[in-house]
Amino acid sequence: MTVLPIEQLGTMTPAEEQRFWKVFESTLANDDGQAAKMHLSAGRPIDYCDDRYPDDFIRKWPDGRRELVAVDGDGRVSVIRPR
Repeated sequence: MTVLPIEQLGTMTPAEEQRFWKVFESTLANDDGQAAKMHLSAGRPIDYCDDRYPDDFIRKWPDGRRELVAVDGDGRVSVIRPR
């Protein structure tokens, strides 16, 4: 099966888009967290969702700190509060 890059999502046929989302959702459902662990080990923070904060994200830092962050329509990230 050919991998369809997300950058081409706007130009995909309906069948290609359906296939893209099926693969994407399967990948998320089977995520083992390895990429997040690699980012943290390399000293970079990770962002993830939490159902308790449906409009915002949790940012976890390599030292274990967590912050509640928001992203505005222009992509600017702001810390709402440390957790």
